[in-house]
Amino acid sequence: MSAPALLKEMTGWASLEGQWLRRRHFTPDVLAAIAQRIRECERDHHGELMVAIEAVSPIHERDSRMRALEVFGRLGVWDTAGNTGMLLYLALDRHRIEIIADRGIPAENHEWEGVCARLQARLAEKAYAEGILAAIDDIESIMRRHCPREEGSSDSLSNEPVLL
Repeated sequence: MSAPALLKEMTGWASLEGQWLRRRHFTPDVLAAIAQRIRECERDHHGELMVAIEAVSPIHERDSRMRALEVFGRLGVWDTAGNTGMLLYLALDRHRIEIIADRGIPAENHEWEGVCARLQARLAEKAYAEGILAAIDDIESIMRRHCPREEGSSDSLSNEPVLL
């Protein structure tokens, strides 16, 4: 962890910043737009996307990737037909983005890394809503290629973003 990030965490500024970012950029209208975009995009493939936004990361897990895996499990993203669940996780206080894709999505890591890099750039520009919606479009494009729509597939995960 960098010295500025450590200082922000030690002083509690990171927690305040995460809460402020969530309140400022993830309004009910933005959350509804995210849910609607997920709902629309999931018609084209049998993968299932869940978005989780965490304002303040818990102290018990300092590694954002491990925290994303924990959230993936706790939210039941792994429990989908065909193992095609996927989590887009944002840790606002740590300025981290993680994508966890279940084993039924045979995409390469570089594809997910590209989505994260583009989203990180949009967030740095303070374009939170636009960045998330664009990331959802990018993810859905990948999902269409790797998880084409199958007859009888259903939407078993909520499309509503989860605020942690």
